[in-house]
Amino acid sequence: MDLPERIEAGLQLALRLATANGCPPLLAGGLRHAVFPGGARIRPRLCLAVAAACGDRDPQAATAAAVAIELLHCASLVHDDMPCFDNAATRRGQASVHAEFGEEIALLVGDGLIVTAFETVARETMHAPRLTAPLIATIAKAVGSPYGLVAGQAWEAEADIDISQYHRAKTASLFAGAVSTGALASGGNPQDWLTLADALGSAYQVADDLYDALGTTGSMGKPAGQDGRNGKPNIVVALGIPKALQHLRSLVETAADSVPDCAGRVPFRAMILNEATRLMPKTLSVSAA
Repeated sequence: MDLPERIEAGLQLALRLATANGCPPLLAGGLRHAVFPGGARIRPRLCLAVAAACGDRDPQAATAAAVAIELLHCASLVHDDMPCFDNAATRRGQASVHAEFGEEIALLVGDGLIVTAFETVARETMHAPRLTAPLIATIAKAVGSPYGLVAGQAWEAEADIDISQYHRAKTASLFAGAVSTGALASGGNPQDWLTLADALGSAYQVADDLYDALGTTGSMGKPAGQDGRNGKPNIVVALGIPKALQHLRSLVETAADSVPDCAGRVPFRAMILNEATRLMPKTLSVSAA
C-alpha cells in the first residue's frame, strides 16, 4: 500500500468509528465533510515519508500518527473558517463546515476531530505501548500552547504580532509534529528533522500569503483575499511580492538541504523540491525560475 492509500484508509477507519451508529446525523455529516475530500495531505505524507526514510519499523504506528496529524489539521481549518475567525464560506472547493451545517455543529466537528485524532493514536499503538505516550505528547505540543497551532491562532488576536513567531506556531508547528512522529514511530531521532519541518512549514505559510495577496486560492484551499478583509498578518504586506517570493525559495532550499543523511535522503529531497513547484503561485512561476 503506497503512502496516499495508507493515509486515506486510516482516515476512513477513524471517521467510520467516529460516525458509527448512535452519532447524531448532523455531527456525522459534518465530520465527514471536514475530512473528505481532502487537500494535498502534505502533513501526513511528510510524516510517512520520514517514517519510510527511517526504515518504517512500525507502519501501523506511523500511519496512526499521520492520520492524527491530518485530523488535527482539518479541525484547525473548521475552526479557522468560522465567523469568529475568518468567516470563510468555502474550503477546498466546497462549502465550509459552518456554512453547510451551522456554527454549533462546526464547533463540535472541530472538537470531535481533535478527540478522534488522539483516540486514533491510542487505539493503533496498543501493540507498542512504548510509543503511545511519546507520540501523543509530540502531537499535543504541535497543536497546543505556547508554541503550537492554538498559540498560532491566538496570535491573530494580538495588536503587535511577530510574523515569524506567528508563522512558526500557526503552520510550521504541525509540520514539526509530522516529521517528529514519523521519526519516533520508526526509531529515528526527531531532532534530525526539525530544521526541515520549520523551513517547509514556513514556506507553506509564505506561499499561502502570496496566493492571498495575488487574489487566487492558495495551497490550503481557502478563499483568496481573506487576510486583508480580516486584518490578518500577511508577509507580503511586510516584504512585498519580490522579497516574499525570494524568501519562499530560500525556505524551500533550506528544507531540501536539511534532509538528514539516511537511506531515503535522495527521494525525500526530490519530494520536497517537487512540492515546491506546486507551492509556487503560477503567475509568479516565470519570475521564480
